Amino acid sequence: MNLSLPLLPPHDEMLSAFLNCDASYEGVFFTAVLTTRIFCRPTCTARKPLPENVTFYSSASEAIENGFRPCLRCKPLEMEGERPDWIKPLLDAVEQDPYARWTHAEIEQFKLSPARVRAWCKQQFGTTFSDYVRTQRLGHALDQLKVGESIDNVAVDAGYESVSGFRDAFAKAFGVPPGQAAQRKLLKYRHLQTPLGPMLAMAEAEGVVMLEFVDRPALPKELEDLKRFGYAAVPGDNPHLQQLQIELQQYFVGQLSQFTVPLIAPGTEFEKATWDGLLKIPYGTTCSYAQLAQSIGRPSSIRAVANANGRNRLAILIPCHRVIASDRTLGGYGGGVARKSKLLKIESQACAFKTIYTPMSPA
Repeated sequence: MNLSLPLLPPHDEMLSAFLNCDASYEGVFFTAVLTTRIFCRPTCTARKPLPENVTFYSSASEAIENGFRPCLRCKPLEMEGERPDWIKPLLDAVEQDPYARWTHAEIEQFKLSPARVRAWCKQQFGTTFSDYVRTQRLGHALDQLKVGESIDNVAVDAGYESVSGFRDAFAKAFGVPPGQAAQRKLLKYRHLQTPLGPMLAMAEAEGVVMLEFVDRPALPKELEDLKRFGYAAVPGDNPHLQQLQIELQQYFVGQLSQFTVPLIAPGTEFEKATWDGLLKIPYGTTCSYAQLAQSIGRPSSIRAVANANGRNRLAILIPCHRVIASDRTLGGYGGGVARKSKLLKIESQACAFKTIYTPMSPA
């Protein structure tokens, strides 16, 4: 099933999104101001122009081709949220030696301002650099405890003056005392900027566990669900997140149709069956919820399939955006219908040939 999608949402919808700084429209359109000849992201916080003085474009390049300059405040050409070159050596050093002590003088040896480092960590991780380093130590301590190191030795290595202080910090971070470390699996998380706005990416040793738009209302519930599955998260990086970043960049420019980064999706058997069905929907095509239910052998469970679709924690990677309503409208999407429309446009425009997908019933 294929859709013919307009390049842009209705004018009034875009105007409302721009005036309200609606993050769910990031990358869906760019606002160009006729009086200043500047173009902005939908979330730009600069003083809003009069409605009659704005027009909209589907891409930054289109705005530039029509004579508009990028806004210096919202920087529509920049990919905020990635690890910039100026701070990467410092973060690499922290991850290589999580027990190292970092004074202002040691940070300055990287030719960095401690205040700038602190501000960047607050923006990216919601924590200070000191807290970021502390969580790295606790994450390393979790790994040590799981392989049999004694609590006393781990507490000393982590820099705690007392075992009780270490126990308290560990329990606060991971929800269990150090003696129950085996019950927790460590997740590293970071923000990844995409053309549709920042996303929270989380990965364990075996693969990516979450990729979600940071403004999705269901995100807090999804994070709580991961705790129920035994996960404990600390800010940081791992090879799967690095691979994910590269593959997302290729996907958004139409150069990648199949993600290869390993995925970990804990859930009920029904949810897993639904998500497996989603992975079988070919790139550049769509199917209805009814067709998806039929494909997993549960033709009467359309509503349950839709609910499982909405509980997918791996947006884009498990392509729940490819499922639409039976009347060919887009239906709902956790990241916002405007984003869903944009994802489908990216895929359909990248396909040399459009095909119709009708899932087959299981044998």
